[in-house]
Amino acid sequence: MCSDWTFSPLEECLDALIDYRGKTPVKTSSGIPLITAKVIKGGRIETPTEFIALDNYDSWMRRGIPMEGDVVLTVEAPLGEVAQLGPEKVALAQRVVTLRGKKGLLDNTYLLYLLQTEEMLDQLKARATGTTVVGIKQSELRKVQLSLPPVDQQVAAARILKALDDRITLLRETNATLEAIAQALFKSWFVDFDPVRAKAEGRQPEGAIQGSMSAAEGTTAGMPEVGQRREQLPRMPKAAMDAATAALFPDSFEESELGLVPKGWTVRSLDSIADYLNGLALQKFPPSEDSWLPVIKIAQLRKGDTIGADRAGRNIKPEYVIQNGDVLFSWSGSLEVVIWCGGEGALNQHLFKVTSAEFPKWFYYLWTRHHLPAFQQIAASKATTMGHIQRKHLTEAKVLVPPAEVIQRLGTRIEPLVERWLANAEQAQTLTQLRDTLLPRLISGQLRLPEIGADIDGASA
Repeated sequence: MCSDWTFSPLEECLDALIDYRGKTPVKTSSGIPLITAKVIKGGRIETPTEFIALDNYDSWMRRGIPMEGDVVLTVEAPLGEVAQLGPEKVALAQRVVTLRGKKGLLDNTYLLYLLQTEEMLDQLKARATGTTVVGIKQSELRKVQLSLPPVDQQVAAARILKALDDRITLLRETNATLEAIAQALFKSWFVDFDPVRAKAEGRQPEGAIQGSMSAAEGTTAGMPEVGQRREQLPRMPKAAMDAATAALFPDSFEESELGLVPKGWTVRSLDSIADYLNGLALQKFPPSEDSWLPVIKIAQLRKGDTIGADRAGRNIKPEYVIQNGDVLFSWSGSLEVVIWCGGEGALNQHLFKVTSAEFPKWFYYLWTRHHLPAFQQIAASKATTMGHIQRKHLTEAKVLVPPAEVIQRLGTRIEPLVERWLANAEQAQTLTQLRDTLLPRLISGQLRLPEIGADIDGASA
C-alpha cells in the first residue's frame, strides 16, 4: 500500500450518514418507489415493488433527502448489501442508511466498491450484533475503518469497475427485452391464439406483437388464468403475417378439456412434452481433490453462478451434469425456471433438468414458464416450511401442441432470440468474473490501472 494512502473511521469521511426510522408510511400501488433492504442486491437496486404516496414523502424523509450518487447500505436483514442511487426520486425504508462521501476525501462510487470487499464486509460483521437477525448499530458503523488512496486514484479505479458494471447491466437489460419478446410471441400464437382469431374474423393475421401487450395479461377463452406478471414489452411494429405462415393456422376453434382451442391442435400434459429429471443427493458423491463439479442448488439457480458452491465428485451419470443452455426448474422452495448460463455443474435434488427429444428448447421452456405462477401458488398453499409441487402437478398442467409446421415457423423467430440471449449471458458472466477479480486488487492498490486495459477490452469483445 502506497505511502500517500490515509486511514480514517467512516464518520470522518462522510458529509452525511442518514438512517430512516419511525413508522413506515402507508404503502400504495404507485407513487414514489420505496427502497427496502430486500431490493438492494449484488451492488444494484432491483425493481421496487412497494411505493408511498407523495404527501408522505417529506415526513418519512425528514432526516435527510437522498441525492443522486449517494450510496445506500443495508444494516440489517441482510447486512452489507450496497447500491448507488440514480437521479430518480426515491424513499428509503428502515434498515437502510444513506452514505455520502466528503468531497475531496471520499468518492461515492469508490465507496460503493470499497464496501463490497471482503475486508469491509468482515469489519461490518465483526461490529454487528444479534444471532437470528444480525445488524449493525449506527454508532458502530461510524467506527468502521477505511483505507483511502488520493481521490484521483479513487475516481480512476471506480471508473474502471463502474464501466464493467454498466456493460453487465446493459447485457442483462437486453436479455430481459429478448425474453419479453419471446414470451410475447409465444403467448400471442399459443395462448391468445391471435392469428386464429384474426382468420376467424376475416382479418389478415399480424406478424408482430403490439407494443402495449403485456407479457401475461390474464387469459383468453379456453386457457386457465395463471399469474399476474405485468412486464411491459418494447414497442414492436405491426406488420401483416406472410401468406405462407398465415396458411398454417386454422380459421376456427373446437371444444376441448380446456375450452375452445384452435381446430386440430392437441391438448397434452406438460410432462408429456419434456422430461423433468430430478437431481441427486450429491452428498453421496464426495469430490476428490482433482476431480469435482460445483453443486447447483436453488441458491445457485437464483444467483446465476456457482461462486461459493459446494462440490461433488464427477462420478455421476452424464445426464446429471449441467451445461450452459440447459433448462433448470426448481420445484421446491423458491420455484423458478431458467436457462442456465453459470457454467458446468452437478444437478442437486429439488431441481429438475428439463429436456425433450420431441420439441425444441424454447417450446418446453416457455410452456414451463407459462405454468410457473400456478406452480408457485400451489407451493405457497402447502402448510410446510418449504413449499413444493409434485410430479402430478406437471401432469395436471396442460399445454397446447399445434402442428409441427407451426412450431417450426415460430422457432425461426424465437431461436435467434435465445441464441443471442445465451451469448449475452455468457459475456455478462465473463465480465462479472473479471469485475470480481479486479475489485479487491484495485481497491487495495495491488494493481495499477494501465495494467488492466487489455483484460477489459478482451473480455468485452
